[in-house]
Amino acid sequence: MNQEGILRHAATRFLGLIPTLLVLITIAFFLIRVAPGGPFDSEKVLPPEIRTNLDAKYHLDEPLLMQYFRYLGQIVSGDFGPSFQYKDWSVNELIRRGFPVSGTIGGLAMLLAFVIGTLTGIAAALRQNTMLDYGVMGVAMLGISIPTFVVAPLLILGVGVYAGWLPAGGWDWSWQRMVLPVVTLALPVIAYIARLTRGSMIEVLHSNYIRTARAKGLPEYLVIWRHAFKPAILPVISYMGPATAALITGSVVIERIYSIPGLGSYFVQGALNRDYTLVMGVVVFYGVVITVLNFIVDLLYAWLNPRIRYDELQ
Repeated sequence: MNQEGILRHAATRFLGLIPTLLVLITIAFFLIRVAPGGPFDSEKVLPPEIRTNLDAKYHLDEPLLMQYFRYLGQIVSGDFGPSFQYKDWSVNELIRRGFPVSGTIGGLAMLLAFVIGTLTGIAAALRQNTMLDYGVMGVAMLGISIPTFVVAPLLILGVGVYAGWLPAGGWDWSWQRMVLPVVTLALPVIAYIARLTRGSMIEVLHSNYIRTARAKGLPEYLVIWRHAFKPAILPVISYMGPATAALITGSVVIERIYSIPGLGSYFVQGALNRDYTLVMGVVVFYGVVITVLNFIVDLLYAWLNPRIRYDELQ
């Protein structure tokens, strides 16, 4: 792998991040402004003078285009502004408070899904068209079909309420409270990874170089782990980039069901309350996270597949 090509490719991807984020910020900024209601609309109507003072304090009385460029200037300096609904909290503080929770749950769920999904997929590929293969793929299809908002209440009732093995909700960084949300998030991803791994491993095992390795008398476990695993895992690596981002950023339903104070919960409350700065800050932050994760997967893919050369992709 050409090191200069890697650096050139990394620089190109970084420069491409800027217009992508600019488009994301622009669309999110104007979409939330055209939504009905505002951050200070409530059942109790504010007196006109108080409403005028609030609009002036948060620059909501300025023309929309001026607000947009003001917000761009804040983003460049790394300041997402104050929250309109969470008093005495800035958006930066809310992100620092909520993202570690969402990131931990999503990261652990992806780790669990990768380990179990790849192992079951390999086992199904090695026992193709047997009861083990049919069983694994049947369970995988079931895991893909059932949504997480159905699985979560079932786990809460069965494991948390009736059996009493684990807490049914809440958050305090103990492993007991992590198990149910992590397993709930991981189940559909395990199913996807198992199916991807099985299909890719079957294809690799029928390759000529695998037949050559077996003909040389190598033990089967060496053939699998030394020669077949890396090329077979490539589709999984490609899938893991957006999947990891989806687990970290898309755990809103799980956080609400299990009463977890993650960033997704803040985002939902911000959207319902028209908390412009909070919604915008979360959108921009998650945009950066998704882009970085996809970039890391791109590098991992090239490392696992030596036929990919960055100096040839320019």
